[in-house]
Amino acid sequence: MKLQRMFFMVMAITAMSFQAVAGDFYVSLSTGNNKNAGTKDAPLKNLWKALENAQVGDAIHIAEGNYPGKMKRGWFLMSVPESLVGGYSADFSQHDPLKYKTMFQPGNANNDKKGNGLGLLHIEFEKSPAKAPKGFDIAIDGIIFDDGFASSYHAAKGKPEGFDTGMWLEGPAKNPKDKFPSAKRYSIYSATASRGEGNITIRNCTFVNGSNMAICLNWYKGKVTTVNNVFCNNRMISLNVCCSNNGAPLEWECANNTVLFTWSRLNDLGDMGFGVRTNTNVNADIHDNIIGLNVLTGFDNTKGDPKKKTTKLDRNVFFLNRESDVQMTISPSIAKVRVEGFEDLEGSDGIESISDNVDLKDPAVFAGRINAKYLNAFLSMKYSESTKLDEGKCNALRSVLGLPQQGTITTTCDMYANRYPMEDALKLFGAMKNIGAQIPQVQKQ
Repeated sequence: MKLQRMFFMVMAITAMSFQAVAGDFYVSLSTGNNKNAGTKDAPLKNLWKALENAQVGDAIHIAEGNYPGKMKRGWFLMSVPESLVGGYSADFSQHDPLKYKTMFQPGNANNDKKGNGLGLLHIEFEKSPAKAPKGFDIAIDGIIFDDGFASSYHAAKGKPEGFDTGMWLEGPAKNPKDKFPSAKRYSIYSATASRGEGNITIRNCTFVNGSNMAICLNWYKGKVTTVNNVFCNNRMISLNVCCSNNGAPLEWECANNTVLFTWSRLNDLGDMGFGVRTNTNVNADIHDNIIGLNVLTGFDNTKGDPKKKTTKLDRNVFFLNRESDVQMTISPSIAKVRVEGFEDLEGSDGIESISDNVDLKDPAVFAGRINAKYLNAFLSMKYSESTKLDEGKCNALRSVLGLPQQGTITTTCDMYANRYPMEDALKLFGAMKNIGAQIPQVQKQ
């Protein structure tokens, strides 16, 4: 017992000492140098350099600029829990994420598949629970994630009048002017095998033109907080949080986000296209968000066992989600419900609270904030599918045998995940007072 007590005392002292030495790194693409010490007066030049040198609990402060990643690969690896805080002026004298833009905005030429991460920010801690970091509290703050210039878009198909691009192209298809197909990656991705035990907060960030889910966190233990972010024009799911352990449930607070234009998996608009999704073993508190204009549904609760997760869905504004505002499993079927019918969901498996959710009452709040051409094209979007059967001997034989005939299917869609102007996505901050993403507070240095 004495030996055991001594061990825990040493561990406690080590943890205290570690917290005491946790420090700050500064990175400035325009004024830094990788030979510098990484201080405010002598910043590093490249973010990847700071990520490789920072320790658990350190904070990396990032000045304005478009950060390309190591060897200009267009993505970053976080292998230990560190905070990333963007939105500083080049000399760190001012902090304003909407004015001093810290961007992860790679180009198409960066899509070399060798060594690419699954996310623009790929989080992967130690895989062994015994060695994994514990007790940390980190933040991703004030960063713009934009994969719109790494993606490939059709030159003419699905290109409404006045648009810069045609529809998004899934690999291996690519526009001839592009070097590579679309990267098809997450904006922030946390690996399923990662075994960190601590808290992560994602706030004041912008996720636009994501070629896969914007946030896909497979978090082991702790609390996930996604607060005051803008999600605009991402594919599949904007916010997806999963628990990667089979024990204690994960706590997730999703508050004051603006979630618009989440697209389906493919241009047939057949599946996915969720603003927010919950998963098994996650206790979600989803409140005070704006969730609208998503291709399938605003909030999806169909994934996993509804009896093994809980959801509070309160004070959110839903509007013009194409198929439903909420879809959830109510055995033996899936209910697809508009906001005015939410009271029918009270008492459903896993729903702890569903109150004070409303439809958008004043569309004028988005005047000058939503890109008008994009909105008009989205609301006017048409999808059609036509089939023409082959008339050859093969189909004649199939007909005799009672087998289904083969044919060709032609699909037409007016638009699909066309690139959205990043500057217009930033205008979505502050559209509604106290609901959705608010303008980030400017911090005095």
